Amino acid sequence: MEFQTIKGESVTSLGLGTWRLSGEECAGIVENALSVGYRHIDTAEMYGNEEYVGEGIEKSGVDRGDIFLATKVWSNHLSHKDVLRVADDSLRKLDTEYLDLFMIHWPGSTPLGETLGAMGELKEAGKIKHIGVSNFSASLMEKASEHAEISCNQVPYSPYDDQSELLEQAGKMDYLLTAYSPIAKGRVAKDPTLEEIGKNHGKTPVQITLRWLVQQNKVAAIPKASSEERLKANLDISDFELSEEEMGRVYALAR
Repeated sequence: MEFQTIKGESVTSLGLGTWRLSGEECAGIVENALSVGYRHIDTAEMYGNEEYVGEGIEKSGVDRGDIFLATKVWSNHLSHKDVLRVADDSLRKLDTEYLDLFMIHWPGSTPLGETLGAMGELKEAGKIKHIGVSNFSASLMEKASEHAEISCNQVPYSPYDDQSELLEQAGKMDYLLTAYSPIAKGRVAKDPTLEEIGKNHGKTPVQITLRWLVQQNKVAAIPKASSEERLKANLDISDFELSEEEMGRVYALAR
């Protein structure tokens, strides 16, 4: 298992994304993911599946303290009162006393200070451990940091996305850069460069991509997977490392 250290806390680098998972299928996938070793689960108010994520966690029998659980508040609920309300709703639906990470899903029209001030109150009350954002630019991250200690920025990041500016910033500001859509909606599976590198290690292009991501400082990835086979395959990336030359070849795909 791979880890990143953010604000002094160790976080599992590879997690499960739950976008477009719903109902009992979602609960079953979360339960299955935890049973095969996942300890980082990501959801959101907008996904409409928090109660099923909570059900999957409960059914798994995995101790809550061993799970890094993240959720997000939608961009039209960023007022002070709405942030407090949504957080309580998420806690209830997830059937948990606290959230490891609570994020702004997208930048909105509400002043950052108001939103992050409410999140700060939640942190002081012990309802959340870390404050995060999603889909923030480097400049917006700087503005957010004026109002709160930001532990995460969740952005689209695959071999085809150049996130070098945010990567550099994450190292300096000590925040987790979490990659969503890390396999580019399946595009990486047929990439010739990733296939060639994969042959050197006996791994698939998807596994090479995930290894490339978690091998970077301050980076985590949250691919979605439905089958037990895919869940296990995504997790099976800890028994090899990419060389500096191979890492460079993958970076070059964005250019």
